[in-house]
Amino acid sequence: MASRMAYVWEALKEPVNLWAIVGVLAAALYADPPLNALILLGGAAAEALYLATVPATAAYQRLAERRWRQRAAAERARAREELIKSFDPREREAVEYLRWLKKQIYANYMRFTRSKEVPADIRTLDAMWERFVDFLDLYRRCKTHLRAFNRQAILNQIAQAERALHSADEKTRRVIENNLNILRGRLAEYEGIERAVKLLEAQLQTIENFFGLVNDKVMTMSSVESIAALDFESVLSSIEMTRSVLEETAPIMSALEALEREQAPPLTPERQ
Repeated sequence: MASRMAYVWEALKEPVNLWAIVGVLAAALYADPPLNALILLGGAAAEALYLATVPATAAYQRLAERRWRQRAAAERARAREELIKSFDPREREAVEYLRWLKKQIYANYMRFTRSKEVPADIRTLDAMWERFVDFLDLYRRCKTHLRAFNRQAILNQIAQAERALHSADEKTRRVIENNLNILRGRLAEYEGIERAVKLLEAQLQTIENFFGLVNDKVMTMSSVESIAALDFESVLSSIEMTRSVLEETAPIMSALEALEREQAPPLTPERQ
């Protein structure tokens, strides 16, 4: 739940309140002393009472929270559209096709059933489409990293270090063991991202195929019950499961992106 000050700030920004403040200031500006002072004092008292009572009411807090959710949703939608612009043509085509198919499903359902709105279960296609975009973004970033990663070179270095370990003295052994730990860690990260790619591929295909199935059902449905029989919940659960699994991969990709953005500092300080 938001802090009290957040509700107070929201109430302060209400257009009605702002116009009331402007009205009080204008009235005070044109009034003669001491009436102008009384107007300002009365306005300040009314404003204090307003900010002390209205933001504390449950009804206003629900209104403010609904606005915040709408703003957050609008911001997410804007960010997602910007993200789509960064996709390559083939990826954008897949995203836009599903967007178009979703709209067709909604329009055809309302036309065939003569309904004025689409049922909530079919509306979950909105959330599925959003997840498709998010998963596709993570998928392409994972694939980009895998292409830049030379797995065989890491395996060769591990084998070489393991051979050198047998004939190394104690001090050298410590260095080689540290290097081996790093190499094995890199290999483990690679394998983790590789598993994430396979999971993402399967989930992206599942979403695409489910959109196609829903469209097929809408185009050929004999009754509304045939649409209700579709297992929307199973697909949503699968998407959430994928998201939970990928929460371990997302920080890895964020760290990789940060490393790519940063320039490696020199090993020795530059001379002035």
